[in-house]
Amino acid sequence: MTKEEIISKLTTLVKPYVQNEEGFKNMNEDTDFINDLEINSANLVDIILDVEDEFKVEIDNDSMEKMLSVKATVLVIQEKMNA
Repeated sequence: MTKEEIISKLTTLVKPYVQNEEGFKNMNEDTDFINDLEINSANLVDIILDVEDEFKVEIDNDSMEKMLSVKATVLVIQEKMNA
């Protein structure tokens, strides 16, 4: 799966939790979920659970702590899918 395909699916997963619509419209690899999209930490956990379901991967706590931006999340997903 390409990085673009992962980002596309991730965008769909993140949308319901976004508090900052302007930030969401400008979402890119450098977007930070908490600072740019104003997603709270409880919803970040929901997103990670959605990521596990969507990509059929298991995300450990160390990886979860890294998943604060689009770029970091894509890297974790790729790493888990290739494991």
